[in-house]
Amino acid sequence: MIDAYEDPGTPDSRGGGAYLAWLVRCQPGRSAAGALLASLWMVLMAVAPYLLSRAVDDGLEPGDTAALAGWTAALLAVGALNAWVSIMRHRTMTRLRMDAYFRTTKVVVGHAARLGAALQRRVGAGEVVTIGVGDVHTIANSLTVVGPGVGSIVVYVFVAGLLLSVSPTLAAVVLLGMPVIAVLVGPLMARLQGTEAEYRERQGVLTARIGDLAGGLRVLNGLGGKGLFADSFGRDSQRLRAQGYRVGAVTSWMQALGVGLPTLFLATVTWLAARLAAQGELTVGELVSVYGYVAVLVGPVAFLVDMGYQLSRGVVAARRVVGLLRTEPDPDTGTGDAPAEPAVLHDPDSGVRVAPGGLTALAGGRHSDVTAVVDRLGRYGPSDVTWGGRRLDALPLEQVRARILVADHEADLFAGSLREVVCGRGAPSAAEVARAVRAAAADDIVQGLPEGLDSPVTAQGRSLSGGQRQRVRLVRALLADPEVLLAVEPTSALDAHTEAAVAERLHAYRAGRTTLVTSTSPLVLDRAETVHYLVDGKVAATGRHRDLLRREPGYRALVTRDADDAEEAVR
Repeated sequence: MIDAYEDPGTPDSRGGGAYLAWLVRCQPGRSAAGALLASLWMVLMAVAPYLLSRAVDDGLEPGDTAALAGWTAALLAVGALNAWVSIMRHRTMTRLRMDAYFRTTKVVVGHAARLGAALQRRVGAGEVVTIGVGDVHTIANSLTVVGPGVGSIVVYVFVAGLLLSVSPTLAAVVLLGMPVIAVLVGPLMARLQGTEAEYRERQGVLTARIGDLAGGLRVLNGLGGKGLFADSFGRDSQRLRAQGYRVGAVTSWMQALGVGLPTLFLATVTWLAARLAAQGELTVGELVSVYGYVAVLVGPVAFLVDMGYQLSRGVVAARRVVGLLRTEPDPDTGTGDAPAEPAVLHDPDSGVRVAPGGLTALAGGRHSDVTAVVDRLGRYGPSDVTWGGRRLDALPLEQVRARILVADHEADLFAGSLREVVCGRGAPSAAEVARAVRAAAADDIVQGLPEGLDSPVTAQGRSLSGGQRQRVRLVRALLADPEVLLAVEPTSALDAHTEAAVAERLHAYRAGRTTLVTSTSPLVLDRAETVHYLVDGKVAATGRHRDLLRREPGYRALVTRDADDAEEAVR
């Protein structure tokens, strides 16, 4: 299977079918082995009725014990061999599907990373969740066509050839049976693709609304809009359920035909064979073999129907993946050079100015207003921000990302040792790590873990508390050592004592470096050289924390409420 760090390759984004074909081409050896083993497995199943017929005609009917024993031994050997082939087939196909699953996951995650900040503007959150949760799994399952699908066709032709030596009439019936099944099932496959695509689209929309609801429930409740949103969500859920019933109806018909048609097929051929045997045109052994051949065909025919079902769903899922892959990141039109020396970051939309070499703070009553300013300053959205008098969006994005870091308080934490989590790709010395850990007041985290910095941390830091995760994120941001650090609520989950320590140590650690923090905590604001007080996303007042407390009632009400909350937390 694909290695965790291996390049997944360049996917074929021309369409759903082309993408599935690319997944097969990525592992040609395994695909060929899966098709070969599946074909051999099914052919050996068809050989068993032939050996059984020989045992009846050559041994049982004439009473030849030696011939009966010989054909019985051959039948046992074929059965044992086929058991081993079946194990290898299943193992190979599992690896094939898992490779497709992980390769698609890597392709989707890698493209999402390349889209960066453009992802949330170009693709809905529900679409991304639906692709990651359901479509990747559906695509992997659709590759069943490579193994049992190919094997079913091979054994179908093989059995038809065997029947031709017994009776041309029976062979003709078998050969005509598959086109009849295709005519009956084909329209259902086309309908399934349409209903499945609509269902997936509605599912993505509803998933996005669930995310919106989870993130804005408090605001909706405060505005009295919770009931209205719940009613709308209920109606959308009803429509999704109705669409699900339509998908289920088509699916049930396909599954019913997958079981029913092969059974009718078996009954028809068996009836014809019995009539031929009664007329003396077939021996008893041949009658047994015909029944065995057709019984063997029940599985492959059902496989072919299921293959069509899985392939139809896989094409729909692959189209969604291809749609995401066709989404292009924001073009990097920057051609100039970033300022050679530390310079002022200025956001004309809000009036915020971040002076170089100092600690600036943003305080606002609405978190969305403050984060919008940070997004513009970090070039995570369209803006007129300037850096040293030069438009930020006119500079190469690579230079901006290398020198300006936005540290979000909910940024992802990856699994690994604590040292790997905070150091990332860098290789800081032990002294630098210890200094950053102390600046973030994270000493107790390191000391409390059994192996210190070498202790494992689970994905998203689930083994840590909320305050510990926040301090780990701050350590990581400090060790990145950016020229400009834009930290969003770096102390919001900390108690007052720890918050005071972080505020003091952060100021000392970043001395001479440009730092911007967003906060309403007086413990943090008091350490800033400049505080911008935002109202409706605009700078309403600028100054030192204590000066703003005296002359700005709105600012005073904002931060003193936060101070009261901190005192209650200490108690």
